[in-house]
Amino acid sequence: MLHIRMEYLKTMKQRPRVTFAGKDKNIFFKTLKKRVDRHFKDRGISRHANAQMVVKTIVILAVYTVPFIYLLYFQPPLLPSLVLWLVMGTGMAGVGMTIMHDAIHGAYSSSSVVNKMLGFTLNLVGGSKHNWRLQHNILHHTYTNITHMDDDIADKTVLRFSPHTPLKWYHKLQPVYAFFFYGLLTLYWVTLKDFAQFVLYTRDGVNPNTRFQNIKLLLGIVTMKAAYFIVLLGVPTLIGIPFSHVIFGFLLMHFVAGIILTTVFQLAHSVDETEFPVPDDEGKIQNAWAIHQMETTVNFAPKNRWLSWYLGGLNFQVEHHLFPGICHVHHPEVSEIVRETAREFDITYQEHESLAAALKSHVRYMIRIGKLPSLNDGIG
Repeated sequence: MLHIRMEYLKTMKQRPRVTFAGKDKNIFFKTLKKRVDRHFKDRGISRHANAQMVVKTIVILAVYTVPFIYLLYFQPPLLPSLVLWLVMGTGMAGVGMTIMHDAIHGAYSSSSVVNKMLGFTLNLVGGSKHNWRLQHNILHHTYTNITHMDDDIADKTVLRFSPHTPLKWYHKLQPVYAFFFYGLLTLYWVTLKDFAQFVLYTRDGVNPNTRFQNIKLLLGIVTMKAAYFIVLLGVPTLIGIPFSHVIFGFLLMHFVAGIILTTVFQLAHSVDETEFPVPDDEGKIQNAWAIHQMETTVNFAPKNRWLSWYLGGLNFQVEHHLFPGICHVHHPEVSEIVRETAREFDITYQEHESLAAALKSHVRYMIRIGKLPSLNDGIG
């Protein structure tokens, strides 16, 4: 994780510099890392993908692509076709959570070539892996729940996630409309988000590319999105499927994927139990980075094997944030090591036993944050 933090700090120009203190507590992470390393060494297993992960990759990709192929070949009427688009939405979310997520973190394989190839599965669902890496790997993982540093908790249109941003009158209604807007996430992503992030990250210095590299990147994003819309919208229409059926199904697919993806990510960080620390006047978080991750992240439903399979280990976010280079199929075993080490160091290991408990905590948080005045007007 250190190399990710250094990469970000070296490229930072416009955003404030934030560092972590509490070096005396780093003994926790050093101890934990040694134990996790020993876990893999003693068992003679790789921290990357295994046969189970390969099978999952094939299944998830099939859930996303096979319904579309069936749709094109058999051209069923509207209702059956909507069922196919809905299944594609679950597969689309699965691609993001289980395949591209591990690949772009370098956790899927020890081969950078394999990781790069599988990282392009994000392009299959209409996104840009370059922008996602900057937002997720660097900003979110390094500065989890730090306002104006972690874009995952940035205010989005009518949604407020941080207690340090301005409170608006309509935020009190967000528990009612939040999940509807969650469903719009991937649609916004494939249409406007990548372009908005391209401009933002270039301006803020998060994107370290040269001008020539950015021109090439932008052309690549435009080309990829054009190909995506031609395949998903153009091809079905050209072979005779009514465009109204296609666009309705396309929107349903994205709505399903958006709700799944956004909700899952919110359950790890935007809940009652997580902290939203503020840097001091010197731009320093008065905590060690690993402790910061423990205080800003919560697991959920760790014993639910089906959820753990489908969510790509995103219900084990504590382990993922501490060890993003470990493939998620190993998270259940690693979690036992993290839990025990945290107990030894008297550090709280945050976890919801079920999906329902996590959802309730998130809704409670959205209610509270929809009424809470900004805790720091200087930040908002």
